[in-house]
Amino acid sequence: MPHRAALTMRIHCRVLLIALCLGLFLLLYFLGGNGGADDPLLKEVGADRDPEDHRSSPRLSDDRRRDAKLARKSSTGEGERPGRQDGRAARKGGSMKAKSKFPGNVLLPVTRRRLPEDLMHLAVVACGNRLDETLTMLKSALLFSLKKIKFHIFAEDPLAPQFEERLNQWPQSISDRFKYSIYPISFSVGDADEWKKLFKPCAAQRLFLPVILKDVDSLLYVDTDVLFLRPMDDVWMLLKSFNQTQLAAMAPEHEVPKIGWYSRFARHPFFGVTGVNSGVMLMNLTRIRSTLFKSSLIPGGLSWEDLLHPLYQKYKNHITWGDQDLLNIIFHYNPETLFIFPCQWNYRPDHCMYGSNCKGAEDEGVSILHGNRGVYHDDKQPAFKVVYDAIHDFPFEDNMFQSLFYPIQNKFLDTVNTLCGRIPQVFLKQIEKTMRKVFEERVVRHVRPRK
Repeated sequence: MPHRAALTMRIHCRVLLIALCLGLFLLLYFLGGNGGADDPLLKEVGADRDPEDHRSSPRLSDDRRRDAKLARKSSTGEGERPGRQDGRAARKGGSMKAKSKFPGNVLLPVTRRRLPEDLMHLAVVACGNRLDETLTMLKSALLFSLKKIKFHIFAEDPLAPQFEERLNQWPQSISDRFKYSIYPISFSVGDADEWKKLFKPCAAQRLFLPVILKDVDSLLYVDTDVLFLRPMDDVWMLLKSFNQTQLAAMAPEHEVPKIGWYSRFARHPFFGVTGVNSGVMLMNLTRIRSTLFKSSLIPGGLSWEDLLHPLYQKYKNHITWGDQDLLNIIFHYNPETLFIFPCQWNYRPDHCMYGSNCKGAEDEGVSILHGNRGVYHDDKQPAFKVVYDAIHDFPFEDNMFQSLFYPIQNKFLDTVNTLCGRIPQVFLKQIEKTMRKVFEERVVRHVRPRK
């Protein structure tokens, strides 16, 4: 029994010693200001990123280092910024204690500086009865594109509220992928009514985009009768192919001079051998605004805005296709400023109704379908109408292979005896490839387990 009592006494002594050591350690820890607790919280703040910024992931480590540096400065009363009290750490209920000049010795929570959004800009001009056609074009851009898009919609007053109502009805999963602004039709120089009637209603508005959208650097303009059959991201990437003098990109009006309109009938200067079509026009607006353009008007150069009205006044009795003719005249005198992209980026009935004459579309498939001549709404070229109807009727968030591609494929069987329908691979090749790419980017990449 004495032996057991001695053993019990020794155990109690050891427990008491451990408790005293632990208490001493905690006392020293709190007296020291808990300085070592900052780093894990800073890492948590840096890691709590907006999901939209996944495109900027290579810069994560730089952002964290910058946040940590700001926190260290704040602990000595330096580097504070207005509004910093609204940081994520505060919303999470986190707190930091440090020596500071701020009341209560509380270090302000660190927030990550938000990176500018990586948006593509798409412009369209809609007047008259073009509401449905325009919405179908915007829908095609969203179905296949990967990055977010900012829509710049120029519309007559009666159409503006209709656009807003219809766009706001689209599902949240789609709405999250775009922004939009609606503008009235306006012309900064000359007679507005005259510009409106230049060709199709309001089409001349596209000439004034560099003047109106002063805060936009680059832009893709398309006609309302355009459909994207591959991601807009791909045509947007062509901006990086511009050399130092190029500021816009368009496709040729035709590939074969002997059947091209400009080469046979034009009574004014035009670009190259066959002219260019302005239904799909990629523009570096910053360069356009800062360039002086040569012309036949004066010996020196004129800015874009100063050039438009005098040029129209000189050639208005000789132009047939309105604003497109004016663009051809401008780039005739400034050919070094224009980048030419292949015909599959602006594929029209002219490329198949006289026989197939767009080699790029035969090899790669149509990238952007341009249904001019009203072919989406009549039976003259049913191959074009099949694609338009399928995209128009496709329910958002349905399976694209089952509810979009397969219906197009099946309905093409009824068009094989028509001029454009006899080459179905031209219409189907790119859209099938695009759907696989979109599926991989949006689905496979997100469910694939991390290594």
